[in-house]
Amino acid sequence: MKENQEEQPFAVVLDEIFTADPLPIAQLYRLSDMQEEDAAHFWQGWTAVSDERRQAIVRHLADISEDNFVVDFAPLFIPSLQDSVADVRIAALDGLWDTTDLNLIAPLTEMMKSDPEERVRAAAAGSLGHYVLLAEWGQLPETILPELVGTMLATYENEETAVAVRRVLLEGLGAADNPRIGDLIAEAYENGDPATQLSAVFAMGNSADRRWTVTVLGEMESPYEDMRAEAARAAGAIGNSDFVPQLASLAYDEDLAVQTAAITALGQIGGDEVQRILANMLDDPEVEENEEILEVVEEALEESAMMAGDFNFADFPYGDPIDDL
Repeated sequence: MKENQEEQPFAVVLDEIFTADPLPIAQLYRLSDMQEEDAAHFWQGWTAVSDERRQAIVRHLADISEDNFVVDFAPLFIPSLQDSVADVRIAALDGLWDTTDLNLIAPLTEMMKSDPEERVRAAAAGSLGHYVLLAEWGQLPETILPELVGTMLATYENEETAVAVRRVLLEGLGAADNPRIGDLIAEAYENGDPATQLSAVFAMGNSADRRWTVTVLGEMESPYEDMRAEAARAAGAIGNSDFVPQLASLAYDEDLAVQTAAITALGQIGGDEVQRILANMLDDPEVEENEEILEVVEEALEESAMMAGDFNFADFPYGDPIDDL
């Protein structure tokens, strides 16, 4: 079936993508790495596609990009940053989340500052924060950081910047090695607004700074599920073994998001004690009956084992990867 679809003329494929009901998801892969002539046909027809259809297409392309590292839809996402529909612009930003294209920093900065939709400005701020994270990890040149962090700080401290945008900026700035960030995180945490406090805890995790250990431990006992989950995620990012006992308790939290965050965090922290906890969970009848949690535990155990150098691909449960190709 897949081979027959790939043999179809691109014009036929394009017509189906633009008009068929339901949207043929499998055909969207043909939009990756388009030849110049095919791309010209795409953009010629794109102008006539309805707002709702454009939104659906770009959203699906972003979702595919998240799960498939082989496809390349960036040539479609970049022009879509200027689409008239906010949801299309947001989907395009999501699709470009892992980009390392430094040429996009300027247009993303402009979107953060002046896009007419607040949620688009917030999404653009998140994209810029990802550039900060990649640069701090050494995956992008550190030379981009002074100007980028300076711009984000200036926008954050601008009183006219919407709270939603400031929250996302703080989350991204958490990763920056800048002496001002710690104070900004502390101020946001003490703000009293629950949403801003959530972003502050996210920024604590993004900083990977153990100075926040006591605060994060405290929030893992919060009566609010979203805060417990955020604190668990921060604990995994910080990676302090002091978090392990509390995370082990949250691994059985009544809230699924909290459970998932706690188990994932345990895998990120690793160590003999973590592997023992996760291995015991695999033998727990309650966990065995919950496929979703069971999968999270297995993934966390694999990550913990890989960190310790104990992971054996011969034990990989899905068969020989080479044979599957």
